[in-house]
Amino acid sequence: MQHEHPNQFALLTQRRFAPFFWVQFLGAGNDNLFKFAFTVMVTYQLQVRWLPASLAGLVIGGLFIFPYLLFSATSGQLADKYPKEVLMRFVKSFEIAVMLLAGWGFLQAHVPALLACVFLMGLHSTLFGPVKYAYLPQHLSAGELTGGNGVVEMGTFVAILLGQLAGGLLIAIPGDGPLYAAWGCAAVAVLGRLVAQALPHSPATDPRLRINWNPFTETWRNLQLARQNRVVFRSLLGISWMWFFGAVFLSMFPAFAKDVLHGDEQVASLLLVVFSLGIGSGALLCERLSQRHVEIGLVPLGAIGMSVFAIELYAAARHLPPAASLTLAQFVAEPAHWRVMADLALLSLFTGIFSVPMYALIQMRSQPTHRARIIAANNILNALFMIVSSLGVGLLLGAGLTIPDVFLVVGLLNAVVAGYIFLIVPEYLLRFVAFLLTRCVYRFRVRGDEHIPLSGAAILVCNHVSYVDAVLLMAASPRPIVFLMDHRIFAQPVLGWLFRLGKAIPIAPQKDDPLAYEAAFAAAGRVLMAGDLLGIFPEGGITRDGQLGPFKGGVMKLLQRHAVPVVPMALHNLWGSYFSRIEGGTAMRRPFRRGLFSPVGLVAGPALPAADLTTTLLRDKVAQLLVA
Repeated sequence: MQHEHPNQFALLTQRRFAPFFWVQFLGAGNDNLFKFAFTVMVTYQLQVRWLPASLAGLVIGGLFIFPYLLFSATSGQLADKYPKEVLMRFVKSFEIAVMLLAGWGFLQAHVPALLACVFLMGLHSTLFGPVKYAYLPQHLSAGELTGGNGVVEMGTFVAILLGQLAGGLLIAIPGDGPLYAAWGCAAVAVLGRLVAQALPHSPATDPRLRINWNPFTETWRNLQLARQNRVVFRSLLGISWMWFFGAVFLSMFPAFAKDVLHGDEQVASLLLVVFSLGIGSGALLCERLSQRHVEIGLVPLGAIGMSVFAIELYAAARHLPPAASLTLAQFVAEPAHWRVMADLALLSLFTGIFSVPMYALIQMRSQPTHRARIIAANNILNALFMIVSSLGVGLLLGAGLTIPDVFLVVGLLNAVVAGYIFLIVPEYLLRFVAFLLTRCVYRFRVRGDEHIPLSGAAILVCNHVSYVDAVLLMAASPRPIVFLMDHRIFAQPVLGWLFRLGKAIPIAPQKDDPLAYEAAFAAAGRVLMAGDLLGIFPEGGITRDGQLGPFKGGVMKLLQRHAVPVVPMALHNLWGSYFSRIEGGTAMRRPFRRGLFSPVGLVAGPALPAADLTTTLLRDKVAQLLVA
């Protein structure tokens, strides 16, 4: 689909987004500056008997994640109850206090104080997480959510990368490393608090909410709240799986660089750079690929790429020749290592493509009054999946698998998990098919899609030109559509299976099967009563001559029972395509009848009220859109 809209980076010039972006960027950067400086300090500079260097990274990572399990539920309630800019300023003030304590810990080489600060910075991130993702839908339109999330995701991974590089460089300064690390952490915290002052007002979504301070009962309540919307809950699981998948690779980089690639510490840093830039690039690419929709059809694309390149990374790393410890220059001089880096870059790029649409979907489909609590449930699940990831990797390595073997297992497991998610939530798979059709078969252009309601029940009425009309309407709509369709379409081998998967409603002529006819209208009525979109092709079948046929009375029968708005729509330029009945009244006879990327259009008109609507008037509206 093609839309005229500014580049997603234009958001960085606007007050509704820019201060928030930089607050998030500085917070993520400071988390990692502090954690990495501390990790390097206890690994290389201090000898602490009760915290051996081999366990330092694991302990610090675990302490940082622990508050997510304890306090995510509470932080979600706070983000729904109070204005978000107030909470963000409080969190940034809290960060300054923690970093002052951390500065003292660096100067005194006081490891217990620094460990306490790791926990407190984990609490800082726990409080900020639900606010962050609940803030965006308040200030961005539905069409901007994918681009906004992509910029935030890109910024987060760049901040993580810069924070780790800065932490490593500052703490390694001979003699005064702890002093410089202390000043660096405090300066970034202060800068973040100053930027937070420019945040726009973001009113509370549920100011009457009574806080439940019991983290265990509230955690359970949040998970139950999230489960009320199946698509949202499956998306939470999908995002958590992405963190499981990513944590495997992030945790293995040092050992992978040393034991498999035979590189030094700089090679491990290079892998981190490649991974971070890949995630950021994939997140930004979502805006261009989605063309301003929340395009969850990208999720299967991301999942396929994740599995393919995890397996390819296993193949690339399996038979590398033995070598002594390689410097960065020696490592990049070897052609076989470029294959490894390309695999890692593409694996992380598809991971970014996988995650961003799900974040946007959760923000758009969650009820505003408890959106932050849904995000809190997401953070809880993320933490649990990351812990299971660490335990799982330990078990696989303990069972004798090599690091490339672990990559293979995770790649195959990703294919199984993704396939399961897409079958139990077929909307992902259907949107993927729509994505492929509108990007790889047709050059699809949509006009008037602002008339498709973002909430509430409505009937979408369109001319019927081909077997893929429903798929094209799916691609144009920001919400799922349930279609009332001629039962004969379900006999088509692939399309019929897809429409059944999407819970389309088959309808037969009343004279042929009156019971099935009435059952179809009862099912369509339930769709409208649930507040969803219903798609109808009132001609009753695919046109055999390319002309708009007379409309049957099914729409009026539905409107008599459910007085909902009706959105007229018209598909352009599909007649003559492979999926239309141009071949003597039959379809799908000559695959290359028209070339790839043929221009196809959809025009939507303003919604019409049910009162005084007739089939003649409705047909006239669709006919007008056909020449628009």
